[in-house]
Amino acid sequence: MAIQNPARTEKPAASVVRAPDLPRPRQAETYRRATRVLPGGANSNFRAWGERTIYVDRGRGGRVWDLDGNEFIDLRMGYGPVILGHADSRVDDAVNERMRRGVSFSLTSEDEIRVAELITELTFCDMARMTVSGTEATMHALRVARGFTGRDKIVKFEGQYHGVHDYALISVLPNDVSALGDRENPVRLAWGRGIPRAITETVIPVPYNDLVTLRHVFERDGDDIAAVLIEPVLGNAQGILPAPGFLQSVREMTREFGALLIFDEVKTGFRFAKGGAAEHFGVTPDLATYAKAMGNGYPAAAFGGRRDVMSVLPANVSHGGTYAGNRVAAAAAVATLTILRDTPALETIRRTGEAVQRGLDEVISRRGVPHVFTGHPAMFGVMFAEAMPTDYRGWAGTDHELYDAVADGMMRRGAMPEPDSREPWFICEAHAADDTVDRVVGIFEAALDEALEERARTS
Repeated sequence: MAIQNPARTEKPAASVVRAPDLPRPRQAETYRRATRVLPGGANSNFRAWGERTIYVDRGRGGRVWDLDGNEFIDLRMGYGPVILGHADSRVDDAVNERMRRGVSFSLTSEDEIRVAELITELTFCDMARMTVSGTEATMHALRVARGFTGRDKIVKFEGQYHGVHDYALISVLPNDVSALGDRENPVRLAWGRGIPRAITETVIPVPYNDLVTLRHVFERDGDDIAAVLIEPVLGNAQGILPAPGFLQSVREMTREFGALLIFDEVKTGFRFAKGGAAEHFGVTPDLATYAKAMGNGYPAAAFGGRRDVMSVLPANVSHGGTYAGNRVAAAAAVATLTILRDTPALETIRRTGEAVQRGLDEVISRRGVPHVFTGHPAMFGVMFAEAMPTDYRGWAGTDHELYDAVADGMMRRGAMPEPDSREPWFICEAHAADDTVDRVVGIFEAALDEALEERARTS
């Protein structure tokens, strides 16, 4: 949805009072304590926000509370896993019952088989295996693709995030997109130190939605390309959608050159549709990776695909993991996938996301600010831009400074989107309850007015 830029921007009618900073005495002390033993004060670079790092106490439904008792409507949902809501009793009760029988055996339980049966029932996959994280799922899917094809190189798209193994951290999230090089011949840009150059040489980055460059890459290196790894939407640019026919053309090109197509559905799987983005867009890959929504927050993940491709396991390709398919993850996945299959949860999520978008659209349009919505109602972004970006380079041209200011204002008022404008908003089933939609829209409106007034004051 694109909104045309009007001749002027409407300023708030009255002076906007800046929302005060939230009290953080316990978190300030926790941050000092944490930085002594955790680099950056957190267990992930993505959660290390300096002195603004949030230390959570609990969650329930669509809300979370930090250690100081500040309540937030959660629009991050753990970067997407919590599709039903925090502490959902249907999932938690199932996990609690099963874990009392023991958690980790390095033996196969019936729960694991049931997870694979549900994945094959809901998706295109003929076979699947569990892992513990999305990172592991994409890592193993790439190895399976290389083992099946006998080729080494992987095509990935700029700005797409596929986990934190070395093969995934190429051309991911640069702040300066000029570092990506020419569009026709992008640079293999390693994200951070410690990634061997030899590994970067096996990954070929291509701009998203760019079939011309993709064909050039295949014509140059097609005999060496094992697979194209792609998020069906550009998840780390607020869910930029594929251009009409793009995914279908990628599918045809991989077949033409004998490469596999891997859908990274860690974010979109069991969220866009019961069968994920493959069902939503009507394109069938050869392999796919799943995580996040399949366990409602428990650390469950999987990869799966065509029977002939997956059949390189176990004899010819290595895959394992002490915790792969552990009782907790498997029980959570069985419960969550069954709920998504048997209830209208995804429809509820879609309607809620659409209601939020309608409210935001009305608010932003009244102020004459150009904007677009990206992604799917269950996982969407709002960008301040004249036109819809088509790739990560296009995201860089949006007014993400305004977005970041709005996100900061929302946090101070009790709603928590990711403070980085690359991350989409995630909607869960529990967001449909009470007055959540109206509260989100009202908080956004106040934060937008504050940001616009501050911009006008300082410009």
